[in-house]
Amino acid sequence: MDREKQVDESWKNNVEKEKVHIFGQEPAAEAPAENAQEGGEEQELSFSNYIASLGFQALIFMGEIPNPVTQQTEKNLAQSKFLIDTLVILKEKTKGNLNEQEDRLLGGSIYELQMKFIEILQKEQPGLAQ
Repeated sequence: MDREKQVDESWKNNVEKEKVHIFGQEPAAEAPAENAQEGGEEQELSFSNYIASLGFQALIFMGEIPNPVTQQTEKNLAQSKFLIDTLVILKEKTKGNLNEQEDRLLGGSIYELQMKFIEILQKEQPGLAQ
């Protein structure tokens, strides 16, 4: 039995809105991104896109953004912490090698994700030291 797979791509708009809110990045022009995806081409690989990707994964694992595949909210704080720690390691290892925009994006992403992570922990474990 052949079933045509239906893909809901509305999550892309939500991710763009979160990117602006969390990471301070401007939304990408929609037409080229949609055309690139439909044409089977990959999104441009850049340090900034990689950092944003890790940040979005961390937000998904915090339960802040629905999983784009399942459209379900899931929570895996251990995985989220791992991704935040990965960003911290990247900041340490790339010190002096990033342009100003990349450095601000990385530093701001780490800060925002750490604050969100702490906020979630405090809600789940109210006895945690503040």
